[in-house]
Amino acid sequence: MQVLSPHREANRNAPPSCNDRKPVPSPRPPSPQGSKLALDASAKPRRTGLQLPSSLPFDTWRRIGHQISLIADSSSWWLGDWLVYGENEYTDRYKRAVEESSLDIQTLRNYAWVARRFPVSRRRDKLSLQHHAEVAALPEHEQSLWLDRAERFNWSRNRLRSQIKAHRAAALAASGRAAEAAKAAKEKAVIHIDVPVDQEQCWRDAARRMNRSVEEWARLVLNQVATGQIPARGILEAKAG
Repeated sequence: MQVLSPHREANRNAPPSCNDRKPVPSPRPPSPQGSKLALDASAKPRRTGLQLPSSLPFDTWRRIGHQISLIADSSSWWLGDWLVYGENEYTDRYKRAVEESSLDIQTLRNYAWVARRFPVSRRRDKLSLQHHAEVAALPEHEQSLWLDRAERFNWSRNRLRSQIKAHRAAALAASGRAAEAAKAAKEKAVIHIDVPVDQEQCWRDAARRMNRSVEEWARLVLNQVATGQIPARGILEAKAG
C-alpha cells in the first residue's frame, strides 16, 4: 500500500493549478470572408446535406452561403483542369476514371475546353467559369475586353451574354450598311459634262433656287427628261431653232 506524506496528500486534494489543467483547444475562428475555399466551423457538410446549428448569427449564415458559392464555382475549374491533366497524362486510361466517377462526360469536356482557353493566370476570380465560357470562342484580346466589362459592371453570366449578342447584332447591321453603300458606290456611273462658264452659273442659280447642289439638280432634271416628266421635244426644237 502506498503511503502519502501529509504534504503529498494535501497536494492531491488541492485544486489543480493552471499548469496542471489540460489545455482547452481554442474555438476555431470563423473563416474570414476572404478565405476562398473553406467552410465556417459551424457548418457540417455531409454527402447529402449541410448541418447548421440553431441560433446561427445572420452574418455567419451569410458568410457560409458565400463560401459555398465560391467552392461550387471553383469546382468547375477543378474538374476542367482535372480532365485536361488526365487527357494529357493518361491518354486512354482517363476515360475509365471518368466513367467510375459518375461525372457527366460532356459537362467535363465543356469545363476542360474553357480551362484550356484560359490559363490560370488569365482567369478572373471575381467571375465564374460560365462567364469565361461565354467569351471562350473569341480572340484573346476580345476575351479580356468583355471580361473587363463584366467585372467592372458586375454583370451576371446572362447579362454578359446579352451584351455580346447585342454587340454582334449592331456590328452585323453596320457591316451590312457598309456593304450596301460600297455596292451602291461601285454601281454609280460618272458622266463629265463640259459647259461654258456662264451656263455653269445659270445651272448653279437654278440649283440654288431648289435648295440643291448642282449635281443633284442636274441629275433631277436629266431624270425628268429621260422619264418624260419634262418633254424632250421642246428641248430638241429649241436646239434646232
